[in-house]
Amino acid sequence: MNRIYLDNAATTPVRREVFEAMVPYLTDKFGNPSSIHSYGREARAALDRAREQVATAIGAAPDEIIFTAGGSEADNLAIKGTALAMRGRKSHVITTAVEHHAVLHPVETLGKLGFSTTILPVDSEGMVDPDDVRRAMTPETLLISIMYANNEVG
Repeated sequence: MNRIYLDNAATTPVRREVFEAMVPYLTDKFGNPSSIHSYGREARAALDRAREQVATAIGAAPDEIIFTAGGSEADNLAIKGTALAMRGRKSHVITTAVEHHAVLHPVETLGKLGFSTTILPVDSEGMVDPDDVRRAMTPETLLISIMYANNEVG
């Protein structure tokens, strides 16, 4: 039976060349990059090189690149980090009712912390009406988070 994988929004197979580049760090160069011993320094140097490569690829500064363990951690960091950095200046976050829980839960937490939140509806095809987004925006809006592809229905 031929199998077809349709869950790339959740996880994607590692390309062979990426796997091969990672092997040394899974077998021999496995140090904690925060440690001062030689294994740690070697791991730190590899992370710094990777950070430089990603920054160069997307036109960012290396200190703007943050590696996380996965999408949920990245969503939490981006949403809470942005909102808390703007606290006292702006206080409104907009998202949709069909976002992944990694987005909805931190937005809910921000609401409990005193931020104003707007959860927009979607139509029968899962689409957000751009006019709803415009109407929801205020001078206090600091973040609008709307997924490009839904984790449940694509």
